[in-house]
Amino acid sequence: MGHLDHATFGWLTPVLSYVMACTGSALGLRCTVRALAGTGRSRRNWLITAASAIGTGIWTMHFVAMLGFGAGGTDIRYDVPLTILSLFVAVAFVCAGVFAVGYGRDRGRALAVGGLTTGLGVASMHYLGMAAVRLHGDVRYDPALVALSVVIAVLAATAALWAGLNIQSPLAVTVASLVMGAAVSSMHYTGMFAVSVRVTPSDAVLPGATAMQFIFPLAVGLGSYLFLTSAFVALSPTARESEASASAVRPAGGTVP
Repeated sequence: MGHLDHATFGWLTPVLSYVMACTGSALGLRCTVRALAGTGRSRRNWLITAASAIGTGIWTMHFVAMLGFGAGGTDIRYDVPLTILSLFVAVAFVCAGVFAVGYGRDRGRALAVGGLTTGLGVASMHYLGMAAVRLHGDVRYDPALVALSVVIAVLAATAALWAGLNIQSPLAVTVASLVMGAAVSSMHYTGMFAVSVRVTPSDAVLPGATAMQFIFPLAVGLGSYLFLTSAFVALSPTARESEASASAVRPAGGTVP
C-alpha cells in the first residue's frame, strides 16, 4: 500500500482550500439573497451567478486541496478532460439546485430537492475529480467513508440553500459561509480518507498533466474570478437601494414625465 499524504505542503493547501470554499459559499449566499429579492431576468441572472460562484468555489476548494495530495512510490498526473468535466458537473448540478429553490413554490419541497441535487453534484464532482487521477497502481475506496462523504455533501448543500432562503444580514451570511466552508472541507477530506492506493512501481510515463502544470493555473484563474465577482456583488446596489434611489429621483406627484 502506498503512503498517502494529504498535506504535502503542510497547512498551506488545507487553509487555502477552506478560504476558497468560504469565498464561494459567501458569494453564492449573497447572490441568492439578491435573486430572491428580484424578479424576472434579474432573479435568473443572480441565480446563475450564485450557482457559478458556489460550483466554482467548491471545485477550486477540491483541487487546491489536491495540490497537497501525494502517494509514496508514484508520481501523480491528472486527466485534463475529466478534470474540466468535473468543473462543469459541479456548476450544472449546483445551478439545478439553486434554481429549484429560487423558483420553487413550496419552499420545503424545493429545499429538499435542491439540497439533494446540489449535494449529489458536489459528491459527483469530487469523485469524478478523483477518477481523473493517474498514478502507478490501483485506487480503492472505503464504501462506508464514501457514503458518509455523500451524506455530508447533501447536508452541507441543504444547509447552504436554507441559509440563502432565510439569512439576509451580511454578518449572518459571513457566519454561514464559514460554517459552509468547514462542511465542504469536511466532505472533501472524508472522501480523501476513504482512499487507499496499492502502488505498482513502474518507470512508464503517466498520461495527463501534473498538478502544477494544469491544476494550479486553473485554480488561480477561478480563484481570481471568485474574488472579482465578490467585489462586483459588494459594489452592486441591492433591490432595496435601487428602489430607494428611484424614489428619490421621482417627482413629488409620483409620476415621471
